[in-house]
Order: sequence, then C-alpha cells, then structure tokens
Amino acid sequence: MRDRLAQHLRDTGLLDDCKGVLVAVSGGLDSVVLLHLFRFSAPPFRVYAAHYDHRMRAGSAGDALWVRGLCRAWSVPLSMGTAERVPGSEAEARDMRYEFLLRTARERQCDAVLTAHHADDQAETVLFRLARGTGIGGLQGIRARRGIIVRPLLPFTRVQLEAWARRNRLGWREDPTNVEHRYARNRIRHVVLPALEQVSPGAAGRIAAVAARAVEAESAWHEVVRAAVEDVVETDTDGLIELARDRLLGYHPHIRARVIRHLLARLGPVPDKAGTRVVMEFISGGSSGTGIEAGGGARVEREFERIRLRAAGGPTAREDAVVIRDVGPGQARLSLAGSARQVKWGQGTAGVTTGSVAAFDTSALRFPLVLRGWQPGDRVRLPYGSKKVKKLFQERRVGRASRARVPVLVDAAGSVLWVVGVARSVLAPPPQLEQRVFSITVMDGESF
Repeated sequence: MRDRLAQHLRDTGLLDDCKGVLVAVSGGLDSVVLLHLFRFSAPPFRVYAAHYDHRMRAGSAGDALWVRGLCRAWSVPLSMGTAERVPGSEAEARDMRYEFLLRTARERQCDAVLTAHHADDQAETVLFRLARGTGIGGLQGIRARRGIIVRPLLPFTRVQLEAWARRNRLGWREDPTNVEHRYARNRIRHVVLPALEQVSPGAAGRIAAVAARAVEAESAWHEVVRAAVEDVVETDTDGLIELARDRLLGYHPHIRARVIRHLLARLGPVPDKAGTRVVMEFISGGSSGTGIEAGGGARVEREFERIRLRAAGGPTAREDAVVIRDVGPGQARLSLAGSARQVKWGQGTAGVTTGSVAAFDTSALRFPLVLRGWQPGDRVRLPYGSKKVKKLFQERRVGRASRARVPVLVDAAGSVLWVVGVARSVLAPPPQLEQRVFSITVMDGESF
C-alpha cells in the first residue's frame, strides 16, 4: 500500500511541488491511516495535523484528546479547533470544519489539505447521485483535488485501509453516528454496498473506477466542445454570439446540446434539460426571422443560416452585469437592486480572498468572466462538494433583501467562482506564482 500510494502520487502529480501538507485527522480509521502513511511512509513533506471538534455528540472531546496524544507520540505538530456553537446541520458542520482547515493551512504555510476519502466513500457518492438521476458529470463523484483540498486515498478501499492499520498495530476511534441508519449515506454504506459486494465482490472499487472514467470522459468532452465552439462561432461580442447553423447541425445532437449550453452559460443561467431540448428543437426546425426565450433573459434567434444567442439588453444597458473579457485591466459600474458598486480588475498582487477583493490564478480561469447578481439555481463548489448559493445564504444568515445585492462571479462555463463577501469556489484557486495573478476588487459607492 505504501508503494501504491507513492506511485499514485507520482502518476497524478497531486502533490507535485508541495512542501508542507496539513492532514485532517478525526481520529477514525481512515484519517489515522492517512496520517500514518504521510508521517512515516510518504515522500518527505512537512507534515502537520489538524482536528476540529464540532461538539455535535457526546464523546467528541474525548476524540480530541485522543488525537492530541497520537500526534504527540508521532511527533506531528497539531492544530485543534472547537466550534463556538453546535452546528445546526451536517452541512453547517462541514462548512465550519473546512473553514478551520483552510485557515490552519494558511497559518502553517501548507500547500495542500489532505482528507481521508477513499474508494468506498467514492462508491457511496456515485451510487447516491446515480439514484437521484445524475448525468455523466455527477458520476465524477469526489474529485481527487479541489483547490488545495487533496484526497490521496481515493484508489484504496476501506478493507485495504483496515488491513494496513492492523498490520501496523494502529488504533483509532469509532464514531457511533457512522452506524445510524437515519442518514442516507450510512444506509448506502451499511446496507446497499454490502449487498452489492455479496453479488459481485470488489464492487466498491469498481464503482469508484467508474468515477475515474467519468472524470476522463468529461475532460475529453471539454476538448470536443472547445473545438466545436471554435468551428461554429462566427461572432462573439458582449451579449451576442452568432453561430453558423449548418456547421452546428453537422455535429452529433449531444455535441450540439453541449455547445449551446456552454455558450448560453456566457450570457446567463444555463437552461435545464427540458429547456435545452426546446432550444435544440428551435435550432433544428425554427423558421428564419423568429426566436425563443432560452431562460435567464437570453434569447435564441434564427436568421437564415445564422443562429444568434443574445443576452436581453446587454450589460451596459442593464447595469446588472459586468463582463470581463480577458486579463487586461479595466473597471465598470455594477448596479444590483439599487446598490451601486464599482468593479476594478487586472493583473495584481497575490493575496487571500477578503470581503471585497479576490486574487485568482489566471491559468485556471475561463474567460469571459461575468460579475452579476445571484440567480436561482446558482451553485458553488466548496471544498466538500457543491452547494446551492441560496442554501449558503441561509446558512450564513444573509437576509432575503440583501441577497439581491450580493455580486456573483461566474466563468465562461457558467460555474460560480466567487460569491462576493460570502464564499469562494475551489474551482478558482488562489495564485501560487506572482506572474499568474488576476485580481478583482468590488467596492461600494460610485467611484474608487
């Protein structure tokens, strides 16, 4: 297992150029094995540990003391955090835990935060999403890396982790809530997966492998769509994209749909499956000189063999969106629900995200970027997974009246990168090199 982990890290480059890593240690089997592997077997990183007590169950303080003793015995510097108040939900607990981990990583000057998600966790995630009707994108499951959050144990099953622990005589703490069937994931873990293993031994590992293939498939799809966009787009200006209809119709219907969804994402919210079907039917059979609404204010029009994707009004007229075309410097006025903001952007100084300033790695950005108001259906990718921005507002106590005034930064694919003053997505990591810094500043008022 030690050799397989080292080979996995070499093959994937997950921790290339890392000098310090922060291991999240709950005290359970998985995290103890993760800490043991990196403390005694992995390549020579500076290794730190972090433990967060949510105070959500009796015995959590005992877990914290046990982890402290373990880290002292293994000579691993430990940072400990305790919730000031008991979280109201599992989601809020995750938010608090990851905020603590990311803050600790900055303080320890660590390049990565390691969590102990493994193949069984991956299988549970894929099965849960599959049961809810996910597409190929959802089958990607838990990503091996999101921002500085890294999951190096995804290739290993819990059986393999337990075998390593027993071989090395490791102890761990059992969380009694992990066996409670009132949680959907626990039912999948203790009922569904064991039943599948009886039908087909090794099922968890093979389901996790499906997630890895889905990641490869989505990467390939991205390249296909990129090439198709370059082929069919004839005009691309602020608020207006014109396509060659005949060339678009020459592609497989599934590629067509992905191209249209990719382009509509530049103009506003992407339509759902039913909305996409309506748009595709119009492109195939709609009459010249007509058009339909695509949702989110975008409009699709046909003029002979041209298809136009048009944002309603345009950002200058509406003043409720700012389009950032490239890394060049610029500034603009943004008006949301009667609240005036001034936005300034360009290459700048690296730094952590604050309420009104964010620095990004230019190599990870997909232009054009759009700074606009929050829209229903917006989701942001946090270190532990995707969450609706509406749910995030509720958890952070952002009132209904205030939400309309919160700017949201999205990229060319429509992915939320930054909810200003609230949260930042792991899809847009902070810059590591000074020459790759792109900064955006959002200020209240009419001028800087």
